[in-house]
Amino acid sequence: MTEPDPQSDFYTDEQRALQDEFDTRRLADVHRMSIVADGIDEDRKAFIESRDFFFLSTVDSDGWPTVSYKGGPTGVVRVEDERTIVFPSYDGNGMFLSMGNVEASGRIGLLFIDFETPNRLRLHATATVHTDDPALEHFPGAELIVRAHVENTFVNCARYIHPHARVRSSEYVPDADGGQPYPAWKRIDMIQPFLAESDRGRAAGAGGEIDVEEYGRRLNEGTS
Repeated sequence: MTEPDPQSDFYTDEQRALQDEFDTRRLADVHRMSIVADGIDEDRKAFIESRDFFFLSTVDSDGWPTVSYKGGPTGVVRVEDERTIVFPSYDGNGMFLSMGNVEASGRIGLLFIDFETPNRLRLHATATVHTDDPALEHFPGAELIVRAHVENTFVNCARYIHPHARVRSSEYVPDADGGQPYPAWKRIDMIQPFLAESDRGRAAGAGGEIDVEEYGRRLNEGTS
């Protein structure tokens, strides 16, 4: 893993202006040298691969960002080497906001958090989306694989992270064969005409159709 260049353009002009306004430019340069790395070392690899969720930031072709929670098995992000990561895209709501944004701009940000310790790590990368990537074999049930070249990683102070205790893992994480329960929202009666062909008729085998009110109740109870 290479050491960062303190004279590089890690900071933008706007960030530098605020650093100067609040007299933190020197501190920012120290952080650049001490906590930012142009890759993933063994400690950061271990932390990344111990996570079963992360937050993914992407930007669309118009410059609008979005942030999405991504959950999966432990090791949902796989570190192949100090500059390469891969992660899966599972069945979702069909909007493909994150994956479409990756196709559009390629620039992504990942935030890994341990809410129990607490601890966190950020990662910036340039990514591409694949339907036939070899990494698919590591993620049963995945529809797509995102393969990314890591630009930098950096740790953050955890003082504002509210500690949380883990309750359980999601039952929707695909099993070893890629199977998972059929989601309740795909059983909503008014959704049926708009489902992909592969989902048509599956509500009957999952307990039947439900109305919006029933789905709302399940959502509020955490049983959706």
